[in-house]
Amino acid sequence: MEVVLKGLKTTLVGRSIHYHGTLPSTMDLARKLAAEGVQEGTVVLCDEQTQGRGRQERKWFAPASSSILMSVIFRPSIQQLPQLNMLGSLSVVHTIEKVSGIESSIKWPNDVLIDGRKVAGILMENVLQGESLQAAILGVGLNLSLDVSSCPEIASIATSLSAQSGRDFNREDVLRTLLQEMDILYQAVKRGEDVYHQWLFHVETLGKSVRVKSGRSEEEGLAESINADGSITLRRADGSLVTIATGE
Repeated sequence: MEVVLKGLKTTLVGRSIHYHGTLPSTMDLARKLAAEGVQEGTVVLCDEQTQGRGRQERKWFAPASSSILMSVIFRPSIQQLPQLNMLGSLSVVHTIEKVSGIESSIKWPNDVLIDGRKVAGILMENVLQGESLQAAILGVGLNLSLDVSSCPEIASIATSLSAQSGRDFNREDVLRTLLQEMDILYQAVKRGEDVYHQWLFHVETLGKSVRVKSGRSEEEGLAESINADGSITLRRADGSLVTIATGE
């Protein structure tokens, strides 16, 4: 990872990188390091995860060296948490455009799509000490050279940057760009600047009929608005409105 650090232009994100060839989960190691008090912006990175997970505890498929698999440790205020979640997917959108010129979109709450297929997923988990927020872990899985035909479970819904562009990408270059985009957005959040409207511009869910699972319940309706706290407001078939904090 020396090549990444050598060219990295960030003030916080990625100044310390814990790199492993194989890990059960970057999220689990990041949680452990966060609890031990490592510096904010520390990145846990690996080539392969044996127990990688997405939202709702779904398994994350990524053969060795096919994707960027990382978790970043932040120490935001509770008020900054919604925008921290948004900057994860927004930094991926910016990175994809910078390295490939391809436009991508965000499916609420935080999947990144190219032509309707998932190219990246974001996962955020909080580390609490009693009732106090100790850290927030932002996980990113970005498919670079993943051959989705080798993963039948996701072949119809997933894609990779190489598949969409028809060329290969240097993982270190993409990683460096991603860390830099994340750092820029996090500094903006810390200054109190608006990341929500930048994020909302790329969200493709608005105006669509969607079905949202949240815990054991499920709601279906037209996505009328996505709010600054990251929640979504649906208009049901009977005309009533329901706002859901998070879902799938």
